[in-house]
Amino acid sequence: MTLYNELKARGLIAQVTDEETISEMINTGKATFYIGFDPTADSLHVGHFMALSFMKRLQMAGNKPIALVGGGTGLIGDPSGRTDLRNLMTLETIQYNCDRFKEQMSKFIDFSEGKALMVNNADWLMQLNYLEFLRDVGPHFSVNRMLAAECYKNRMEKGLTFFEFNYMIMQAYDFYELFQRYGCNMQFGGDDQWSNMLAGTELIRRKLAKDSHALTITLLLNSEGNKMGKTAKGAVWLDPEKTTPFEFFQYWRNVDDADVIKCLKLLTFLPIEEITELEKLQGQELNTAKEILAYELTALIHGVEIAETAKTTARELFKSGGAADMPSVEISEADFENAAIDVLTMLVKSGLCPSKAEARRNVQQGGVEVAGEKVNDITQNYPITALKGDGLVVRRGKKNFCKVFVK
Repeated sequence: MTLYNELKARGLIAQVTDEETISEMINTGKATFYIGFDPTADSLHVGHFMALSFMKRLQMAGNKPIALVGGGTGLIGDPSGRTDLRNLMTLETIQYNCDRFKEQMSKFIDFSEGKALMVNNADWLMQLNYLEFLRDVGPHFSVNRMLAAECYKNRMEKGLTFFEFNYMIMQAYDFYELFQRYGCNMQFGGDDQWSNMLAGTELIRRKLAKDSHALTITLLLNSEGNKMGKTAKGAVWLDPEKTTPFEFFQYWRNVDDADVIKCLKLLTFLPIEEITELEKLQGQELNTAKEILAYELTALIHGVEIAETAKTTARELFKSGGAADMPSVEISEADFENAAIDVLTMLVKSGLCPSKAEARRNVQQGGVEVAGEKVNDITQNYPITALKGDGLVVRRGKKNFCKVFVK
């Protein structure tokens, strides 16, 4: 099976500009491609993992990836899929986030000996003269076509600013610059980036009379059509300081039955034949596939040794009801009233429940345990002394738990 056919078999490819040319380039290791990463936080997250996996697959086949960090476009923010205006960041914040991205990507992508590049579009975007840019690039963009693009639809409902409207042109210009500077002949990205990517291929064709190509990667969505990588506590980060390896492991261990095989195909490097065998599992047997998924992804991001520890910890927890390495949440003394905290507040503050209303339902349905004992009373209180030291193990349902403590 060729690499391109494997990518299709795994469901990774969404749209392409020229399948015959792209497949030939990828299969023979002739693709120099880029994927853009907007530095909107100080860590990459699960949403970026699809792109990182894709880059790694192609690099292993001899293709050359370029990781483009959006130090320039990050000043504007991508409106794709957004209904609100992104918060604007300072140059200092963007630079810090870019540095953190580079550190994390370097653990995943081989940047040695010219095997991959990491560049920042601030290197050229910050140098542009506005009037010269308008004269040079503006004539190649139709406002009517831009407004019809999928990436602007959500923002159009609330009012698309001219500020955001420029994002497509900036992204297209990135491809144009990378094509000239590094011979980058292909752009990859999420399927919600299709319009922006086509704008880049069109700009190169119009200005340089040369062909370039675009391929979109399937978005990581759950069976309900929502983006994966979110929990009650927020995003699932690749930074172990923001999402512990154990929490990362547990996120994948707890995916819905309907999503586990898809995630194995999209994210892991297990042979497709092995995944096909796992696809035959039904009911409780799917837990085996989920543990394999969690282990493989944790090993990719945090290393085999840490993945082994996370797997052992998870097994010990479900076997004995406690483990030293489970996720811990520190709460403040300000959360206590009269030196005690009620179970509903503790569930919310720990991130196990998003609201007191949901916490109340979970208690009333018998789905909450504290220190190994089921809680039936929604007014149950715990003294601050009980949460000192090692704290209390709080569990919601069978799969969500953490150790809650106060210093």
